[in-house]
Amino acid sequence: MSLPLYDAVKVTQDLVRCPSVTPANAGALDVLQQALEALGFVCTRLPFSEEGTDDVDNLYARLGTAGPNFCFAGHTDVVPVGDAGDWSHDPFAATISDGRLHGRGVVDMKGAIGAFVAATSRLLREKEASSLPGSISFLITGDEEGVAINGTVKMLQWLEEQGEELDFCLVGEPTNPSVLGDMIKIGRRGSMNGWITVAGTQGHVAYPHLADNPIPRLLQIMNGLDALPLDQGNDHFQPSNLEITEIEVGNTATNVIPAEAKCRFNIRFNTEQTADDLITQVQRICDAVKAQGPEGSDVTCKVQVSGDAFLTPPGYLSDLIAGAVGKVTGQQPALSTTGGTSDARFIKNYCPVSEFGLISQTMHKVDEQVAVSDIEKLADIYTEILRGFFDENRAV
Repeated sequence: MSLPLYDAVKVTQDLVRCPSVTPANAGALDVLQQALEALGFVCTRLPFSEEGTDDVDNLYARLGTAGPNFCFAGHTDVVPVGDAGDWSHDPFAATISDGRLHGRGVVDMKGAIGAFVAATSRLLREKEASSLPGSISFLITGDEEGVAINGTVKMLQWLEEQGEELDFCLVGEPTNPSVLGDMIKIGRRGSMNGWITVAGTQGHVAYPHLADNPIPRLLQIMNGLDALPLDQGNDHFQPSNLEITEIEVGNTATNVIPAEAKCRFNIRFNTEQTADDLITQVQRICDAVKAQGPEGSDVTCKVQVSGDAFLTPPGYLSDLIAGAVGKVTGQQPALSTTGGTSDARFIKNYCPVSEFGLISQTMHKVDEQVAVSDIEKLADIYTEILRGFFDENRAV
């Protein structure tokens, strides 16, 4: 009995029709598992939970036991649709209109998963799984658009405990700014969030000597953060940047000095920086302002690092992807580290990882959509990547 040959667009539609708004699974992983098991994959569901967070379901699937193990990674969870009435089509109907597939998650990133599945089924039509010089695996989480606690991080830890090794990984995030074939992501800047609170003493504005206004001290800190010298970037990364994203006093009265003032900031940093060094610099600014304040005043700073900067140096994996892109599209993709974070920031601790997917213009937007032809071409590209990887004469 021959193995099924999957259509990337049809698989994408089946996935989009599962309203898997993070952290809900809504049947999306069931659709994927059913397709992969029909191709001979051994599938393991990995539900994880942690106190204070939502339970999340995940899927690891592997075809073969030998190395090297080529892994497709991604997520089936999607962001909320907003007001569904603003959409031209039902966001979970997966409607095709004028050659474009509409729906939440078609770009980010169910279209890529559909292309993963289609490409794998094509390879297995060409060559039996038992003859592959290695394995294919899928690492699919339901927690990428959420807090990313019960997803890829814990899956990777589980793989390590099981003795499972990933040799190379391709993440299907939407990487192309304008045209399919524009860009491959070979790294990402790190991301750090910070919360600063300056405590004062509430009082009447007409009697400032009886109060302690925290706002001027917070402004000093913010000025210090804004002036913090970072870097000019390097050959692979744009400059690091610090942005103040919120100021909060919570004062609804015009004649009251507030008891505290807060701000929030984010730093996107490249490989010229380390998270520990940035934390030290921020804390030094806070400590200096605190030392200038009246006795008993306080400044607290809480920092959370959501990902370190990383680079997968150009080489075998980026060449493999770029070669497939060029063969299918004629494009010579740029190797980039721009954009936000992705789960590649976790995978890079285990194996070389790069990202290539659809055009990013409509991700997270109302009327998220993609050209049907782009999903089909993406499946062609992934097929060429697998063919190249499993060529017995390849040089790794």
